[in-house]
Formats: sequence, structure tokens, C-alpha cells
Amino acid sequence: MGMAGTARPISESLIMRIVRFEFHGRTAYGILEGEKIAVLWGTPYDGLENTSGEGMSLPEVKLLAPCEPTKIVALGLNYRDHAAEFGHPLPEEPLIFMKPSTAVIGPDEDIIYPAMSRQVDYEAELAVVIGRTCRFVQAEDFRDYVLGYTCINDVTARDLQRKDGQFTRSKSFDTFAPLGPWIETAIPDPDNLAVEAYLNGERRQHGNTRDMVFGVATLVSFISRIMTLMPGDVIATGTPAGIGPMAPGDVVDVFVDGIGHLFNNVAPYDT
Repeated sequence: MGMAGTARPISESLIMRIVRFEFHGRTAYGILEGEKIAVLWGTPYDGLENTSGEGMSLPEVKLLAPCEPTKIVALGLNYRDHAAEFGHPLPEEPLIFMKPSTAVIGPDEDIIYPAMSRQVDYEAELAVVIGRTCRFVQAEDFRDYVLGYTCINDVTARDLQRKDGQFTRSKSFDTFAPLGPWIETAIPDPDNLAVEAYLNGERRQHGNTRDMVFGVATLVSFISRIMTLMPGDVIATGTPAGIGPMAPGDVVDVFVDGIGHLFNNVAPYDT
């Protein structure tokens, strides 16, 4: 169920960490406190106070991607240093592209290296998770439509991006949108967060969302004037400088300050 017409903004009393998980073949949402999960009756878009009374511990469940977006709207060249490393001028308006819902995986799932690519890159990013149906939103009202924030790895087949001259194929392979590990609702300033990527434990990216060309409020407003954003949809806000290739066998770790770490292994395409 969506929140259109019935939703209210996230209040200070509803600051929490939202997880989506699997337990014995059952998928559910919950509120994570420490290592204890309070299971929600429905989805977080139906209300964060509707817990079922059932509880379980984090070690006994498998964490999934914390939302199920109908679409991921991603940003290109939204960090000044990233635009510079590619030799591109800063965009005059947000440069958006799409990643399909079929690209989404969760924490500790494998990124599959596609057979048709020879260079697959990591891109650490802050992800904005939409909490209610969002259309023609004023920038100053963006918080009323945001459920919270998570980590995303905007995995990219860089050689195919160069070959095609556009983004669709290079960004859209299955497993090319790792999300997680959870949604944090308590981010007071999304435009001042460290964003990092580690490859096999070595830091490769280190930036801050304050260096974004267009901040979160602007992005929510701009995109909502183009397309309706649905509950669970994701805005991937762009990546700082330092992107680089991954190889099968690598472990990539996306870190966003205030949220935590998203780990994924890279696996070869299995024919």
C-alpha cells in the first residue's frame, strides 16, 4: 500500500532503523534496535508504529535490500571532483538516468560480473528512499516525502558506457544496484555525510555529500517534476572521485556516515 492521501511526515518520535529481512522463507520489514528486530505488520509506508509484537534477533535472519523500488533514479556528475576526474563540466541541471528494479540486491549478495564487459566499476553513493507518493514537491518540503537513507553501489560496466555513449546498458545488469544494509530515518543533514568505498579493505573513494552539485532537497523536487516517485523508490545521489574497477573475487564495501557499511562480493558470470 502506498502513502498517498493518508501519510504524514516522519516525526521525531519515529526515528529508527528499518530493515527488510527473510526468515525461514518469510519476508518482512522490521525496526532494528541493537540486534533485536521488532517485526512490522505491513510495510514501513503503512506506518512505523504498527509492530506485530513479534521479535527476533539480527543473527538469525538474512538481511535483504531494505526497500523494493519500482525504479532507481540516479545522478551523473553530481560531485565536483568526479566531474573533474572525467574531464566534464558541471551540469547546469541534475543529470539523471535510470536503473531498473531488477538490478537490486541486498547486503552480502554477489555482484555478478557480466560476460559482455571487461571493466566493471564500483561507485559508492548515498541513496534517498522515498516514503510517500511524490509529485511536484517543493524543495523546502522534501523531508515530508523521504522515509530515510541507505547505501547504494551504482555498479557500472564502464567499457560499455563508453561504447554506447549513454547509460542504460552499462548501469542495468542484474545485481548492479546493491542496497543496504538498512534505512536510517535519523539523518539530520543528508548534505554533510562522508561517502567512501573500500576494495578488499583498501579505501578507494573518500568524499562528502556537501560536495554534491545538487543537494537532496533539490534532487527530490527536480525529479518529482518529471516523474511520480512511489513509496520505496530510490534516488542515487551520485558518486565522489575515485571510482575504479572490480574483479571476480573482490569484496567491495560502501560506507556512508550515519548509516554504516554495505558489503558485497564480486562473482564471475556463470554460463
